[in-house]
Amino acid sequence: MAGSKTAQPRYSLESVTIFRGVPSDTLERVKRRCTCHGYGPRESIIDHLDTSDDVCFLLAGNARVTIRSVDGKAVSFRELAPGATFGEYAAIDGRPRSASVEARTSCLVASMAAAAFREILLAEPKVAESLLRHFVAEIRELTTRVYEFSTLAVRYRIQAEVLRLASLSTRHGNIANVVPAPTHAEIASRTSTHREAVTRELNRLAKIGILEQRNRELWITDVQRLAALVHDAGSE
Repeated sequence: MAGSKTAQPRYSLESVTIFRGVPSDTLERVKRRCTCHGYGPRESIIDHLDTSDDVCFLLAGNARVTIRSVDGKAVSFRELAPGATFGEYAAIDGRPRSASVEARTSCLVASMAAAAFREILLAEPKVAESLLRHFVAEIRELTTRVYEFSTLAVRYRIQAEVLRLASLSTRHGNIANVVPAPTHAEIASRTSTHREAVTRELNRLAKIGILEQRNRELWITDVQRLAALVHDAGSE
């Protein structure tokens, strides 16, 4: 793993999804097995096919999961928000990394050696149960994505991706603010289309009052209406 080790800043693991509901004394035991690293924008956190096996917890910032094709094209397929866990596959099965993770903004990441992580899973049933829930959520999301790629037209895949971004962003009632917004090319890579198609659909959604694009921010101004569009597309 790249990144510069910090002077162990004060931080908590309470915001990490798989540790929600875990007793504070358990969290403290987990934290003692962690180290903390800071990463700048575009800095690699883990690399595809790397043999490192630490499990990571994103404490602050946003990151993206990508795989590069043979010709070097980056295919981005998942956004990581604060509270996310990643790197757990290699920590559990010992195989090379299945994808790269890159910081989109300045990030603070706690990491733990694979052996320590496996010990905690055996010793702390609450953590193991939370990890199982985490895996189920990921499988459900992957199932949804396979369905979208198999059945939805490009326009609706783009809508579904924007709705997914809204679910990971800061919410103000029916409004969501995605900062920084992914580029149109990045959205295209996640929806198996081209940048021009993304630009057309985002402009259309802006014209009907569902979103606004402001510099590097994407404002979804009517999340409920966007969700209804996505739901109706899946019902056709």
